Amino acid sequence: MKLISFLACVAAVCSCHASAAVAEADYNVVPLPRHIEAQKGDGFVLTPDVKVLYPAGNSVMERNARFVAEYVGDNLGFTPGIEGYSSLPKSKKGSKGAILLSLDGNVGNKEGYEILVGKNGIGISGATPAGIFYGIQTLRKSLPVMPRDSVAGEVVLPAVSIYDEPRFGYRGMLLDCGRYFLPVSAVKQFIDLMAMHNMNTFHWHLTDDQGWRLELKRHPEITEKGSMRKETICGRVAGVYDGQPHGGYYTQEDVKDILAYCAERHINVIPEIDMPGHTVSLLASHPEVGCVGGHYDVSTHWGPHIDILCAGKESTFALVEDILDEVVELFPSEYINIGGDEAWKQRWEVCPDCQRKIKELGLASDDGATAEHKLQGYFTKRVEKMLNDRGRKIIGWEEIFDAGVNPSTTIMAWHGFDYIVDSANAGHDVIAGSSEYNYLDYYQRQNTGEEPFLIGKYLPLSKTYQYEPMDERVLPENRHHVIGVQGFVWGEFIDNANLMTYQMLPRMAAVSESQWILPEQKLYHRFLPRLRRLTSLYDRYAYPWCRGWE
Repeated sequence: MKLISFLACVAAVCSCHASAAVAEADYNVVPLPRHIEAQKGDGFVLTPDVKVLYPAGNSVMERNARFVAEYVGDNLGFTPGIEGYSSLPKSKKGSKGAILLSLDGNVGNKEGYEILVGKNGIGISGATPAGIFYGIQTLRKSLPVMPRDSVAGEVVLPAVSIYDEPRFGYRGMLLDCGRYFLPVSAVKQFIDLMAMHNMNTFHWHLTDDQGWRLELKRHPEITEKGSMRKETICGRVAGVYDGQPHGGYYTQEDVKDILAYCAERHINVIPEIDMPGHTVSLLASHPEVGCVGGHYDVSTHWGPHIDILCAGKESTFALVEDILDEVVELFPSEYINIGGDEAWKQRWEVCPDCQRKIKELGLASDDGATAEHKLQGYFTKRVEKMLNDRGRKIIGWEEIFDAGVNPSTTIMAWHGFDYIVDSANAGHDVIAGSSEYNYLDYYQRQNTGEEPFLIGKYLPLSKTYQYEPMDERVLPENRHHVIGVQGFVWGEFIDNANLMTYQMLPRMAAVSESQWILPEQKLYHRFLPRLRRLTSLYDRYAYPWCRGWE
């Protein structure tokens, strides 16, 4: 395919149809496709008569076709019909004025796609239904957004050839439901936004000191006690509380509903069940697996706690195995995230059971780590074996790298670049994240007085867009270990769907470009016009978004 510069392409596309009376598509989307080449000849005129064609008998492709129809309806006010075909039309550009969806093994990347637009129609092809879904997203974002309650008469899509594929196979976004329970409707809204931004991995943070949000059939007492806290701290200063109980959890039927919703949108769900730290909500029902026993209350304030699971008791591992058995039965993901961050070791340092286990294992402090840190390595390896025996792999936060874990463990970085470099060069797969760039619960505007009350820190859109995960210190032979990029929505101060969405938008668009496009394509001044077009789609769905980012 002959490549032309992006600006030249836009000029060529915009010159195809000069009539101001006809709405025109614009392939200037977020994330930016890899190759866009304007073609000679007339474009396709999209009218209410258009059909969406898909391979008959393929239920996943039928679902993709329904998404096309739905998205066109949302943008333009008219909804195309869908129709299965038994044999592929000769032209990839559609048939009889149609939008043609077709599977094509010649598209090299499993999430890549091609879009061909000509006078006779639109063709979207990919090696997999997922690839075609991302092509559908590009089509969706290329279409103009008509005023609500109006219907477009004709929309011209200029003749074009587009080839696109993602830079990273893992494109994730974390939603923290451990601190504040968010209803299923809010979770689905989060998933819809992921789909719009070409993200494919929902990292669902389900447990923390302040709440256990997953129903367990074998241990109902964990949810009964762990899902409710008696009150919540007001603001950031300890000592003032709201006096209002807060709780909630996702039933297993809720989880199945959300899993199905994600699967339709080609999104994998990775649950996070934190251990050994961030587990006070578990200790509330099972104090016997803590180091000090006694009574534990679900935490009413933020921040990590010194009370964590005891690594010296076999009863701890028996309970963990029971929990993970049920998690594995419920979630089909290849990965389970077991957390591992901020596991303070004060209790382990004085716990007779933990110290006995340290002695039994022959662990000793050295310049690299304390004996207690190495005990966390032992804990993590045991949990990893449980999951490996069930055909699963683990992801853990960067702190487990210091504890000494197997190379098969995937590390999720969150402090910065050093853990990306060290983990990848040590042979671990790494998911790149950074609190400095990708924590979307931080303030978006410097004048925080005009913003909702949040956890603190200022992270403007421009800085989020600057994020480049591939540090030059990662050796060339280890760069394949950096498997993806993730954004984060932590929930200490995000207690409703509107605030969740406001905090993500528009910075989620910046994260999506770090995940999808090549570094040389990332130019902030060219991103902003594309983002302005995307915000019209935010408005169409009535998504709250921060308008003070320019």
